[in-house]
Amino acid sequence: QVQLVESGGGLVQAGGSLRLSCAASGNIVRINAMDWYRQAPGKQREMVATITSGGSTNYADSVKGRFTISRDNAKNTVDLQMNSLKPEDPAVYYCHAYPVVAGLEYSYWGQGTQVTVSS
Repeated sequence: QVQLVESGGGLVQAGGSLRLSCAASGNIVRINAMDWYRQAPGKQREMVATITSGGSTNYADSVKGRFTISRDNAKNTVDLQMNSLKPEDPAVYYCHAYPVVAGLEYSYWGQGTQVTVSS
C-alpha cells in the first residue's frame, strides 16, 4: 500500500506565493513520474505540472513561468512552488504519482489540499 500526503495549501492574496509538498510512503522501490493536478468547482481535474524521475518537467500553459515542480527521489517527495498566484488558480490541488511496487507500476492520488486566492 502506498500513501501520498499533501501539505501546504491555504489562503493567500493574489500575487502571493504558496508551496505545496507531497510525501509518498509505503513499500516503494522507486517512483516514476510525479504530478500535481488541480480541480476547481464545476471543472474537470487538470494537470498542472509533471516531473519525471530524471527531473524533466512539463507545465500547463496557464502556470508556466509562475509554478515550479521539484522532487527529491531519496525522500519520495514532490513539491510545487506557486508564485504570482492569480484569482483563477484556486482549486483543490492533488498530488499524483506512479510508484513501482514489487516490480509493477501503480497510480496513486493524494487526498488533495485546498488553495484559495483572495483578490
